[in-house]
Amino acid sequence: MTQRVALATVMDRLAIDDVITGYAVTVDDGDWSAYEALFTPDGRADYTGAGGVEGPAGEIARWLTGTMRLFPVRQHLIVNRRIDLEDLGGYPGDRARVRADYLNPMRLAREGETAGTGDTAPDFVSGGRYVFELDRTEPGWRIRTVTVHEKWRRTPGPA
Repeated sequence: MTQRVALATVMDRLAIDDVITGYAVTVDDGDWSAYEALFTPDGRADYTGAGGVEGPAGEIARWLTGTMRLFPVRQHLIVNRRIDLEDLGGYPGDRARVRADYLNPMRLAREGETAGTGDTAPDFVSGGRYVFELDRTEPGWRIRTVTVHEKWRRTPGPA
């Protein structure tokens, strides 16, 4: 591997990491247009492994708009990122796969509560693994697919 290829690989890894971080931030901030912009034009998301839906990124953004209203406090922590870049005989390709674990504490909305008031401690926490498939595009790395594999959850009340 030449120094130029090594530098390109590092730059790709940093750019991909930025997309994954952007994914968590857009969901937590409810910035659904920025969420959609992280995907390729034909990008898809699959939340069925966590009790959600699957479909094109635009449809999923609209679904998340309603679903995330239930959780005014949320924080997606995406950790243990394993980035596998396509290898074209020692040169980086235009595809990547990322497997990353997540921890997702959220707090359910309370009746009569206004934003910024009340207890913010989470009462709903889940964990699992994301699998991202990304493509290098003209504007940069974009998500082609994201699949959620929830492993556990803790909810309020009796089990």
